[in-house]
Amino acid sequence: MLLTYLSYKGNIWEQIFQVSFLLEMLNTVPFIITIFWPPLRNLFIPVFLNCWLAKCALESMINDLHRAIQRTHSAMFNQVLILICTLLCLVFTGTCGIQHLERAGKKSLSLFKALYFCIVTFSTVGFGDVTPQIWPSQLLVVVMICVALVVLPLQFEELIYLWMERQKSGGNYSRHRAQTERHVVLCVSTLKIDLLMDFLNEFYAHPHTQDYYVVILCPCEVDVQVRRILQIPLWSQRVIYLQGSALKNQDLLRAKMDDAEACFILSSRNEADRMAADHQTILRAWAVKDFAPNCPLFVQILKPENKFHVKFADHVVCEEEFKYAMLALNCLCPATSTLITLLVHTSRGQEGQQSPEQWQRMYGRCSGNEVYHIRLADSMFFREYNSKSFTYAAFHAHKKYGVCMIGVKREDNKSILLNPGPRHIMSASDTCYYINITKEENSAFIFRQEEDQGKGRGHCDILNSPSGLPVHSIIASMGTVAMDFQNTSPPESGVKLALPPENEQGSRRPSIAPVLEIADSASLLQCDLLSDQSEDEAGHSDEDVTANEFVKGYPPNSPYIGSSPTLCHLLSQKAPFCCLRLDQVSSSLHMGCEHVAFEDAKAYGFRNKLIIVSAETAGNGLYNFIVPLRAYYRPRRELNPVVLLLDNPPDDHFLEAISCFPMVYYMGGTIDNLDSLLQCGVLYADNLVVVDKESTMSAEEDYMADAKTIVNVQTMFRLFPSLSIITELTHPSNMRFMQFRAKDCYSLALSKLEKKERDKGSNLAFMFRLPFAAGRVFSISMLDTLLYQCFVKDYMIPIARLLLGLDTTPGSGYLCAMHICEADLWIRTYGRLFQKFCSSSSEIPIGIYRTESHAPPEFQASVSIEGLNDTREKGEESKILTRSSSSSDQSEHPLLRKKSMHWTRRLSRRSVKRSDSSLSSIQQRLGVLRRSEREELSELVRNRMQHLGLHTAGYKDVTNLTASDVMNRVNLGYLQDELNDQQNSISYVLINPAPDTLLQLNDVVFLIRPDPLAHVPEAPPVQNRRCRSTTNTPELNKV
Repeated sequence: MLLTYLSYKGNIWEQIFQVSFLLEMLNTVPFIITIFWPPLRNLFIPVFLNCWLAKCALESMINDLHRAIQRTHSAMFNQVLILICTLLCLVFTGTCGIQHLERAGKKSLSLFKALYFCIVTFSTVGFGDVTPQIWPSQLLVVVMICVALVVLPLQFEELIYLWMERQKSGGNYSRHRAQTERHVVLCVSTLKIDLLMDFLNEFYAHPHTQDYYVVILCPCEVDVQVRRILQIPLWSQRVIYLQGSALKNQDLLRAKMDDAEACFILSSRNEADRMAADHQTILRAWAVKDFAPNCPLFVQILKPENKFHVKFADHVVCEEEFKYAMLALNCLCPATSTLITLLVHTSRGQEGQQSPEQWQRMYGRCSGNEVYHIRLADSMFFREYNSKSFTYAAFHAHKKYGVCMIGVKREDNKSILLNPGPRHIMSASDTCYYINITKEENSAFIFRQEEDQGKGRGHCDILNSPSGLPVHSIIASMGTVAMDFQNTSPPESGVKLALPPENEQGSRRPSIAPVLEIADSASLLQCDLLSDQSEDEAGHSDEDVTANEFVKGYPPNSPYIGSSPTLCHLLSQKAPFCCLRLDQVSSSLHMGCEHVAFEDAKAYGFRNKLIIVSAETAGNGLYNFIVPLRAYYRPRRELNPVVLLLDNPPDDHFLEAISCFPMVYYMGGTIDNLDSLLQCGVLYADNLVVVDKESTMSAEEDYMADAKTIVNVQTMFRLFPSLSIITELTHPSNMRFMQFRAKDCYSLALSKLEKKERDKGSNLAFMFRLPFAAGRVFSISMLDTLLYQCFVKDYMIPIARLLLGLDTTPGSGYLCAMHICEADLWIRTYGRLFQKFCSSSSEIPIGIYRTESHAPPEFQASVSIEGLNDTREKGEESKILTRSSSSSDQSEHPLLRKKSMHWTRRLSRRSVKRSDSSLSSIQQRLGVLRRSEREELSELVRNRMQHLGLHTAGYKDVTNLTASDVMNRVNLGYLQDELNDQQNSISYVLINPAPDTLLQLNDVVFLIRPDPLAHVPEAPPVQNRRCRSTTNTPELNKV
């Protein structure tokens, strides 16, 4: 029977010489023999060796158990079990063997001392107090040590290997933790250190997410830098890295995706093929939705044509949609990119507060404003404005508490309305959206009971003021600023603001009308947009014949599925494809146009300056650049021609989409080719938009992806210093190279300030870089925080899309800007300006874009080193060309600022008479070292223009500028590299500034203007969406 069993198991000799078989025979055969031979019953049988058989049986039993329940255990668990069993068997065998053999000696060992001896020996301690005395036991110790030296290292090696593999893959997120703790999953294809830190800093910036865990699911092995970050105690206890794919259910099960609070799926923007990156993102989103249907999805898509594949997700951010819309608004409203970026970043407003510069303190404090929401009935700020108009509530909330209410949402409507206007009557169930330094629930306001107001208390007692300070000073000290008007209680209907007293000349200063609780019909008819449109229609001349061909309607051809329909200025007839090309010169590559024979931009005779967009290909995202520039609410006379400078020719599908828009052209060329820039009309352009090229986004060194773009833009700054260049970069850290000047001490000081803010843990350390503050450069990766914030603020993406014009909701306003000219300075403060807009045009200001000429303290010393030794001329120069470096101090002293403005106006009036003398003085004082370089660049541009057959009369060099032109450029914020390396024009954004902030000349105010079509009475619907549809209804043309 034994031979039959052995033959059944396989090779007989292989089974006989197995250790388990030998042990089993050693312990079984003596028992069988003693049954038939009683004298051998006193023979010692080493039964303790059966522990090795028990070890093998335990392993087999565990394997059979997991097979029975159809559940696999990890290899790590199995290996740890084997190692523990091996150690126990070695110790048990040595203990029993030594204790038995020592019985033959003079002094026997107890079982405990034998166990003690084995533990001391196997642990390599070897005290020597207990030792075997006879040679058999000593031989057993030698054998056991040899076995341990062979078996244990193999077991430990296997365990360490499995541990290292588990560390690479990340292990599992236990089911018990998933059920007792809350976690979110981040799915990425490649994990970079910048992406990780942006996500962690923004996600954990909110108080109620502090107890969340982040599980990262990535198919790549963890990077060395990422591993180092994850070992920091701040993140090691809250971030779990799992190596795996979202397309595998096993990896999704490891991440406990079905129990996750949210799943963030991000695309890899550094891929050379962005379409392939989107396809991977789409598959990940489908896999997660299939595995965990109830898990909220936050998806990032690169290309707009792929957005409809993930429309089932809870929140979707399309990178190219936001990028091009932001670039377009930057041309109309300067620094829109900076405004949106600051709004979607979480900040406490503490950046730059230790800086000696006034503008940095003000800029940093205002950057802490964010968008919050609250129900009207639950709000202490807004509940008193129930049954009042939206405009009235917005003005008085800003007047009392410094809170800027920008939108509202009805309880029965899912759409958010930005500035619905005075016709919207607030109700208790409305949700209010406002901009403030902190949300109302966290504010330090202590509201008194309403009966306190009836006991003779002043209007300033609406808030507790134990220090006796004015209300707006108390609010400013805590971060939220407000202005103390003379009456903070809601005025009675019909009450007028008293006119100001007469001045010395007997004339009255203009007054500001009050904001009415309920708007009457007379005030509703006075729409700012209507007046602009009527002016357009009344101002037609014979030379503006093409304007009569414009109609308002919806674009008939959308380049991709999912684009929001927007009412735009359209051509009555589509332009032929040949007319869309700017340079109509016949060549071997394309035939000339038979309708238009213009060779360059100047020949077209455009009334307004051009907007040039340099891109690699004509992608569908460019459609979102054109639509905001041709929106129906833009006055027709202010439409800028758009020229697309493309590296690759566009396809017919794209040309079909843009052929219905007026004054939109394309041209082949690159920005590193001077001839292409001159032919597309760079000399007649107001803005040049440089889009980051997809082919350069992937480089061997990640941060080198922007190298070509940065160098090309720097060259254009030298060639065309008066041109406003808006650049998009891949990496935000590369913004420090824009407008780079190695010897500028002020830039070095800003670099040190950025490092200090980063060490303090600021999420906006890059905000003090001058190009970013001025809105001249941004990175689309900054908007990644928009997707992260939606986990806490689910309304951020709709509000951002409304501000950028990507979505148009009936009744919702739009973002625009207004320049503060000299005639507007009588308003004096931002709070009075708020009242002026609310009472006249129902517009809501949300911020200021301010430009100041700045001369750092090192300016005097640097000029003297460069050879300008005449200190008296230096003083005159600083008076003429710049305002004082402490321009903020001038803003606090209106008299000094008024004198400076008066001097500027006198200089501008006399510029024609003194053009020759001003020219020579400027060249001598500020162009000593840069004159030769400037002349070489000017000569290069003129030679290329002559070679291309272009007229050089339109080219203006700095050597031909009058003193008036110099002052205008300084006031407009253009850099004057050609004048002096040390001089800067500083521009920055103030979001929801203090109401007592003084207005300055050339300030640009960001406004949310109400929708002019919201209350057009009975406008007939558009019958079709074709370009040639009859949309010339009286109501529509009136708007």
